[in-house]
Amino acid sequence: MIDRREFLTIAGLSGAAIFFNFNNILHATIKEEEKVMAYTAKDYSKLIGMEGFSETLLKNHFTLYQGYVTNTNKVLDTLGQMLKDGKTATPEFAELKRRLGWEFNGMRLHEYYFENLGGKKGGINKAGSLAKKMTEDFGSYEMWEKDFKAVGTMRGIGWAVLYQDSANGRLINFWINEHDVSHPAGCNPLLIMDVFEHAFMIDYGLKRADYVEAFFKNIDWSAVEAKIK
Repeated sequence: MIDRREFLTIAGLSGAAIFFNFNNILHATIKEEEKVMAYTAKDYSKLIGMEGFSETLLKNHFTLYQGYVTNTNKVLDTLGQMLKDGKTATPEFAELKRRLGWEFNGMRLHEYYFENLGGKKGGINKAGSLAKKMTEDFGSYEMWEKDFKAVGTMRGIGWAVLYQDSANGRLINFWINEHDVSHPAGCNPLLIMDVFEHAFMIDYGLKRADYVEAFFKNIDWSAVEAKIK
């Protein structure tokens, strides 16, 4: 039988063990939450083999997208640390906050872009809700397509995006400069086309119109229509 002193010693050691084990679990949980919260690049390798897009072009594009994911995480981590360190009134904090929109949108727009590609041949379902809405807002699907392609072949670098106004449901084609300028507030992006040079020059040189045609041949219209509200 153990005496009182031995009991207290054992109890103390057990309590310490439980305490330190709890701390280890807590820290592991925090690290896991931090890990989960970090953005991870998605795998779009299934797009390799699309008509009109070489493997070299797509792999280069995937690598560029992965860079935006990495930089988004870096900027968020740095801003978080600056907040903890009380450095929010610094020029560095302000510039990083401005940079965050560019990196984040560079990541997210590329995800939207890749995810509305890889569709089967046959074009849009003319009897579907999206085509009907295009006819309602543009007069016909063909008029919508003409307008979207005109946006996509404008001079400059950026994105051509079909948005639906969440307030009244109207469809509007927008030009997005860079990644973070000209997004319409409160609107839902339905179809996203990248018209930065990296999206087409390896395969098409300066023939952007030919790239736009290849893009249209590979649109996953079911994925686009699923976004309409």
